Amino acid sequence: MAARIEHLVTSGTFSLDGGTWDVDNNVWIVGDDVECVVIDAPHDAAAIVDQINGRAVKAILLTHAHDDHIRAVGELCDAVHAPIYLHPEDRVLWNQVFPELSPDQEILDGDTVEVAGVTLRALHTPGHSPGSVCYFLEEAGTVFTGDTLFQGGPGATGRSYSDFPTIIESIRSKLLTLPADTIARTGHGDSTTIGAEAPQLEEWIARGH
Repeated sequence: MAARIEHLVTSGTFSLDGGTWDVDNNVWIVGDDVECVVIDAPHDAAAIVDQINGRAVKAILLTHAHDDHIRAVGELCDAVHAPIYLHPEDRVLWNQVFPELSPDQEILDGDTVEVAGVTLRALHTPGHSPGSVCYFLEEAGTVFTGDTLFQGGPGATGRSYSDFPTIIESIRSKLLTLPADTIARTGHGDSTTIGAEAPQLEEWIARGH
């Protein structure tokens, strides 16, 4: 596989429902020396631009529209002139951050984005937010899970526009059906594998988060 996966961590805040929390966010870049896609645009556009290092950006793929994942996307888009992809069901969250700006492209379940000879496939995984999307990169045996699945459990569902039974069904039907050795590269924190998380599903259901 000519394409490679690059990882960057940016730091800032997440705000929703009147609260604000300090967070570190993962940025994932998939591509080669010529072109790439960027998965999420949190906090620090300049750091992401530095990592891109002059390559052509084919798309900015958003896993969801919580402000910590999209805060830098306007500035990033201006710098690299790439289309912004977002699932339409997350426009309600997007509009809280960018009421005057619209994403360039809807991304729906099953849609594909090609870059550097590989294909990312969108998996609509609502629950953490209505329009949460994971991106499966079969050639690399990896899935970019945003805030849908973490090491040790599902993403948070205690805030507006989230729902625990919905995220459980998304994880069960869209993620745990992937090969067990698939690496889950998350929106925050360390990566894990589908095989490491799958046995814990009933425990998550029992605890309710």
